Amino acid sequence: MTRARSVSGAPAFLFDLDGTLVDSVYQHVLAWRDALEEAGLPLAVWRIHRRIGMSGGLFVNALARETGRRLGAGEVARFQQLHAEAFRRYAAQVRPLPGAVELLAHLAEERVPHAIATSGYREGAQLSVKTLGIGPAVPLITRDQVAHAKPDPDLFLAAAERLGVPIDHSIVVGDSIWDLLAARRARALGVGLLSGGYGEEELERAGAYRVYQDPADLLAHLDEVGVRSGERPLTGSTPES
Repeated sequence: MTRARSVSGAPAFLFDLDGTLVDSVYQHVLAWRDALEEAGLPLAVWRIHRRIGMSGGLFVNALARETGRRLGAGEVARFQQLHAEAFRRYAAQVRPLPGAVELLAHLAEERVPHAIATSGYREGAQLSVKTLGIGPAVPLITRDQVAHAKPDPDLFLAAAERLGVPIDHSIVVGDSIWDLLAARRARALGVGLLSGGYGEEELERAGAYRVYQDPADLLAHLDEVGVRSGERPLTGSTPES
């Protein structure tokens, strides 16, 4: 496979979606709340929020453990379907996070390889991706395409493979500890964003080597993660004193 590299030799970027590029974490929290209540498993929203970013199956099983209820595969699948239906009701509220559109446009302009990898299924993910205004040139890897989702590394490994870049020449950008745990298991560097509701110390403990507020803050500090915009080779002339 031909390796994709930017002109500057910058690393590839593998982005989580919800809470990283789009402001959708709390819409997912509410959708899960509605789904769980409809299925007779009501939980406080703060408990739901702490699990956002995991794969749907792990998510439901983890929440079920907190209630002492054991779930079969059919029940897990039903919860996931109820969540998908509920999220469609909230999808119109989803907006790009500050700087997300500009960040992706800048990476495209600088020819820095980048992809999106989300634990969500394609149907729901596409609703959020549309708000970013990106085309098919940016690969979208979803839960449907891998054996295991976060905190397993499969999504990010698949995204790097789709770009044709080595995973150890990639930076995973995510807002949750599950993103950063998956990045560590994939052997990629991790960058955390606070825009999904996790704290800076939590993200650092999970493996983030830099933490920024949101995509706009990351865009303003891209030089810290290896992207030197507009850099030109020296001509050999001596600068004026």
